Amino acid sequence: MTVHIGAKPGQIAETVLMPGDPHRAKWAAQTFLEGAELVNEVRGMLGFTGTYKGNRVTIQGSGMGMPSLSIYANELIRDYNAQTLIRIGSCGGMQPHVGIRDVIVAMTASTITSPSSGIFRELNYAPCADYGLLAAAVKAAEARGTKTHVGGIYSSDVFYAERPDLDEQMVRHGILGVEMEAAELYTLAARHGRRALAVLTVSDHLQTGEALPSEDREKTFGDMVEIALEAAFA
Repeated sequence: MTVHIGAKPGQIAETVLMPGDPHRAKWAAQTFLEGAELVNEVRGMLGFTGTYKGNRVTIQGSGMGMPSLSIYANELIRDYNAQTLIRIGSCGGMQPHVGIRDVIVAMTASTITSPSSGIFRELNYAPCADYGLLAAAVKAAEARGTKTHVGGIYSSDVFYAERPDLDEQMVRHGILGVEMEAAELYTLAARHGRRALAVLTVSDHLQTGEALPSEDREKTFGDMVEIALEAAFA
């Protein structure tokens, strides 16, 4: 048990999927895991452990933003020995060829600042995914016939951004989408020698203004979850 995770020793699997939304964690566990058991509900941030094709998996909500994810990822690694951490969640599309409900497998995650920025000082660190997980996710997506894009994303530290100039430069430099957690997850995984990946579903688009209704965001991301699970145990 930690300050933020109430699971007992042994209740957290070595492989953890991390959606931001705790209700998405519950839906994913009930939909894709066998024998899913609630292992955490501290502060309403639900976590479940079960099995996928015989492999133990925990699906633990992380909350929104890098500071919140950093708390859960640190405790999962430090106190529960998590080895593989995969973010699953929504993102905003930034390129014309990226459509709503498409999947993005994030090779890199750029950011202006993160909870780890103070450690690096003047270094402009480049957070990247574990290559083995990345390759396995791409293979799983191809096998499913899911429209998938592989490349760089942007992890923002604000939800209501007011930097159209920054958006313009990200589009210019090929950033596929924007979310709020992956850069810190990749950084923590590198620091502690763990595997990390982000598999994201495009829920809205910064250029077209198209967006999924909120009720669809929780329950229509099945491809993303299965790609993450297949990649974890490839």
